Amino acid sequence: MSLATGAGTHAEPHGHGHDAHGPGTGAHGSFRSYMTGFVLSVILTAIPFWLVMSDVLGNAVHTTLIIMAFAVVQIVVHMIYFLHMNTKSEGGWTILALIFTLTLVVITLTGSIWVMYHLNNNMMPASPHDLMHHKP
Repeated sequence: MSLATGAGTHAEPHGHGHDAHGPGTGAHGSFRSYMTGFVLSVILTAIPFWLVMSDVLGNAVHTTLIIMAFAVVQIVVHMIYFLHMNTKSEGGWTILALIFTLTLVVITLTGSIWVMYHLNNNMMPASPHDLMHHKP
């Protein structure tokens, strides 16, 4: 398509056109929204790093749960500020795709953790104490 086609077509420098979204739909992020997303991402990465390196909580399970919570929040920040996902874009299809993806991720992670837990319990080598009691 050339720049001269259509009465309402205007040229954008460096190829940053508005596509089919229009200027007011919020489909493209501003510098401020990208910087907000970047700062939030840095904070949401630095806090779990600090928790682990300083052993602030002293409990591995609590630290792991808090890190997972920060990871979930960071996923939401990335989807909103960098992927521009919301309920209005693409007629709601992006949210349906997100729900489907999250369902698959939850099933995969839950199944993987379940399998690894049971393999750890069932496949651990016997202790020397157990071997002493089962000698023929």
